[in-house]
Amino acid sequence: MSEIASTPKPPYYAVLFTALRTEGDKGYQSMAEKMSQLAAEQPGYLGAESARDGTDKDAIGITLSYWSSLESIQAWKQNTEHLFAQQKGKSTWYQQFKIRISKVERDYGFTSQ
Repeated sequence: MSEIASTPKPPYYAVLFTALRTEGDKGYQSMAEKMSQLAAEQPGYLGAESARDGTDKDAIGITLSYWSSLESIQAWKQNTEHLFAQQKGKSTWYQQFKIRISKVERDYGFTSQ
């Protein structure tokens, strides 16, 4: 993703997924692209942003996804294909990860002309 997600006026919710990967791809990139596309099709999905701190295996990756409600986040968590990816992440792709869910009360920004 190379742009900042366009989100509605708050309140809405953010899922912060922070992870340390294992070495090698092992099908990760393909699944990440599939999950991004699938998430975008889910009711309540508002957008996402992602960044990685470097390219080595110890680099921290952060993905933020934005949702209209806690119910839409829970439905995404329980999506069958997403459940498979979660298991694969635990067994193959991640050394460690943490998920945080936050309510966005206010947002503001800047865009140059």
